[in-house]
Amino acid sequence: MQTLNIIGAGRLGQSIGRLAAQAGYRIGSVYCRSQASAQAACDFIGQGAPLASLHDVQPALLTLLAVPDGQIAPVAAMLADSGRVAAGQVVFHASGACEAALLAPLAARGAYCASLHPAFSFAEPARAVASFAGTRCALEGDERTFASLQDLALAIGGQPFLLAPGGKLAYHAALAVASNYLVTLHALAQQLASRAGIGAQDAHVLLGELMQKTLANSLALGPATALTGPIARGDADTVRRHRAVMSPPQDALYCALGTATLGLAAGRLDEAQQAAVAIALREGGCGVGQGE
Repeated sequence: MQTLNIIGAGRLGQSIGRLAAQAGYRIGSVYCRSQASAQAACDFIGQGAPLASLHDVQPALLTLLAVPDGQIAPVAAMLADSGRVAAGQVVFHASGACEAALLAPLAARGAYCASLHPAFSFAEPARAVASFAGTRCALEGDERTFASLQDLALAIGGQPFLLAPGGKLAYHAALAVASNYLVTLHALAQQLASRAGIGAQDAHVLLGELMQKTLANSLALGPATALTGPIARGDADTVRRHRAVMSPPQDALYCALGTATLGLAAGRLDEAQQAAVAIALREGGCGVGQGE
């Protein structure tokens, strides 16, 4: 039976710990900022030995540092100084933006270091445990960790995949664009719908249905094929008229997105159409029709 230590058993640490315990892993040392928190985490996980100090961590094949990004390097250094991690043990963190290099003090001690990031929101541990199955888990770092961490990810219901060396930030940026900016686009569309006199509930249905269908088309056909609208048609006049009803911040975002969209549509437009749309996206001030 493989043993998993958890350093920083917050929402993510508790969730991974319980999933691992359910999958047959033994939960070893559990460390939090207070022993009471560590005990509460062990109670949720159903296993584990709550610790008051990193110096009490016991050897384990796997050690997860489930601490905030800014604490990964300091905790790794403290754990290395404790002498409680032996050569050949696997130590990994679960940050989405940070690489395994933050664990360098442990690597210097002979540990095999990596990161394993589940693309999942651990808002509440019990809910996370119930809905984790199928989650994609990005893995990077020392290739000697890959077999053990892929086994762990599969055991807890995840679907592991490898990132290219140095690709962690690009991976995290992709997630931010796909998730966060989709919400921003929804907000912009709602603002414009409100300006058109559409009630909040009607706008919710109208925009929600359109966004869902568009995303489904993009996933099924690819972005370039799924793209529709005035830029895809080379309709520079409509682009100008859109800009005329926008406030300066809305217009700035519309033009930035429009420029990227023009690049996506380039394969179906001739040079004259591309040039006309590019001019429509560049000319004039922002929100020219609003006086704002």
